[in-house]
Amino acid sequence: MTELGLRNDVYRRPLATALGRLGLAEGGRCVDVGAGGGDVSVALAEVVGRSGRVYAVDSDPRARDEAAGAAAAHTQVVVITQAAEDLTLPEAVDLAFCRFLLMHVLDPVTVLRRMGRAVRPGGWVVAQEPITSAGRIAGSPLSMPGARHPDVGALLPALVRDAGLEVVDAWAEAPAGAGPGPVADYLASLTEVDPGDDPVVLPPLVTVVARRS
Repeated sequence: MTELGLRNDVYRRPLATALGRLGLAEGGRCVDVGAGGGDVSVALAEVVGRSGRVYAVDSDPRARDEAAGAAAAHTQVVVITQAAEDLTLPEAVDLAFCRFLLMHVLDPVTVLRRMGRAVRPGGWVVAQEPITSAGRIAGSPLSMPGARHPDVGALLPALVRDAGLEVVDAWAEAPAGAGPGPVADYLASLTEVDPGDDPVVLPPLVTVVARRS
């Protein structure tokens, strides 16, 4: 498995698996939609190299600044402030990627359609979204009341198909742990509650790999 430099990201394995299946190479063009802090944008930049291009897109100017800071050493990353529903790029890309984005937008299918239009014919769209209520702390379900679609991962393959894209593969992965460690730290960062020594299963992250016909 390719190491993507996401050592502080407990969901790094689903990303590495997805990119490994795509065969994304040096010189590739990508967009990270809903880039947030920029960790995925940096990972993509390391894959496509200096001759590639990564557009880090987020609607929040604060996230834009965070992404720009994270990618400061990567001149191939271009940071754009733009809503996912209005996604427009100066060139067609090989890969449009989003993670933990569709759970927050008003209409996930609209965003997936925009991502599909952003890639070249035969290009890839990869979406990774959680099934929040399937996560557990000491056996009790998790909740995320601030998200519009906290369980959007359960519907993700159908939503991608409804957006007019060809679903090539789909799977789910969920990091788990007990006691201090990355899983507990990640959960505490999300909920501001330290799970202590309780066993934790983070929400499964559903990955859908799709292609523009």
